[in-house]
Amino acid sequence: MEVGAQFGDEGKGKIFDFLSADAKYVVRTGGGPNAGHTIHLPQGVVVLHQLSCGVLRRGVVGVSGPGMVVQPFSIEEEIRELERRGLLQGEVAISDRAHVLLPVHEIEDAWQDDLRARRNPEGALGTTRRGIGPAYSDRAARWGIRIADLDRPAVLRENLELMYAAKSHLANLPPIDELASRLAEVGGRLAPYVRSIEPILWDALARGERVLLEGAQSALLDLDFGTYPFVTSSHPTSAGALVGSGLPPTEVDSVLGIAKAYATRVGGGPFPTEETGEAGEFLRRVGGERGATTGRARRCGWLDLVLLRYAARLNGLTALAITKVDVLGGLEEVPVCTQYEMPDASTVRDVLPTHADDLARARPVYERLPGWPEFHARLRERLRREGASALPATLRRFLDRIVEETGVPVELVGYGPARDETLRLPPPVTRRTGAGLSAWSG
Repeated sequence: MEVGAQFGDEGKGKIFDFLSADAKYVVRTGGGPNAGHTIHLPQGVVVLHQLSCGVLRRGVVGVSGPGMVVQPFSIEEEIRELERRGLLQGEVAISDRAHVLLPVHEIEDAWQDDLRARRNPEGALGTTRRGIGPAYSDRAARWGIRIADLDRPAVLRENLELMYAAKSHLANLPPIDELASRLAEVGGRLAPYVRSIEPILWDALARGERVLLEGAQSALLDLDFGTYPFVTSSHPTSAGALVGSGLPPTEVDSVLGIAKAYATRVGGGPFPTEETGEAGEFLRRVGGERGATTGRARRCGWLDLVLLRYAARLNGLTALAITKVDVLGGLEEVPVCTQYEMPDASTVRDVLPTHADDLARARPVYERLPGWPEFHARLRERLRREGASALPATLRRFLDRIVEETGVPVELVGYGPARDETLRLPPPVTRRTGAGLSAWSG
């Protein structure tokens, strides 16, 4: 399985697409239309919001899994747009257990975030306003509507009436009769894609077929273990991926954490290594750091090894993928945060403070590593031809430092957006934790 190991936007779509070439099923395990996985194909750029990247590969089944909240109207548009562009190469499967995200939830999401901002401008979460939190709340309240309910008019109507009664404080709700009719219609159009996913995956594993679990958002946005309340409403961790797919932990053979060579964050919340000046603007400009879903400029900063160590322990990472190393090419030095100094003079190395306010007061302590050359055309061609051995020595040292600090081997390196701009590194001699584990052993 693959999980984001930072605050999101780590280039997960590129890595998922790369690995899906060897999979039979690729299962998106959580979230909804608040996520955008950007994939650069020879035919052009694709941004997937609710579909798994498996739909872009011939012979692969892309699953929108049971842990998701699915906006039925926009997922239908996403399918049709891929068909129109000739990019729907795999098969689409939508879990019948996934919950339905409604226009009602989008209205409620905006109302909630506006309420927070009015009471405390610094407390606004900066959500995507796509209705994710309210949809998950209704799921937990047990009056949510599931994809399987769209062809059951009595169930659909009863739960809509419950929702409307609970949300009577909201203005401009769509007429309930109109919404019920539209949901029934879109449910009929989506019916050919709806499946009971769990037995399909169980049977696939019994046949020895490869199943790839595709996480959305990232570990530091986990509802319980992220920077609460500046988090998402699901569990984008390795444990959450199991719940969101219906697979047992005994079937997991690897957990790949995906991280950028620097860090970004969208929306509110603490960000210890954030750079608000010239350095941050450089990362934003060169890295093209704008949200794939919202278009918002991302906050940018340096790689935070404290939080990466925390994500590694939380998720049980067995390997790392480090993306966008090309963005830092040409810098004289590259800062990485190795620990925090707290206001009480204590230091923090591998835990996330429970209170977001405490993390906001942490002062990053940086180690400054030598930079590496720009990724000019000649270097890119050498990398395509020679592989990892062509990586600059100073970049190797940067990757080794990540391995030393996290105890997790670097398996993949992304140096550009294209499918063929990903390197698979040789495995270490031993898979152990602690300093001294090198990405270049073996």
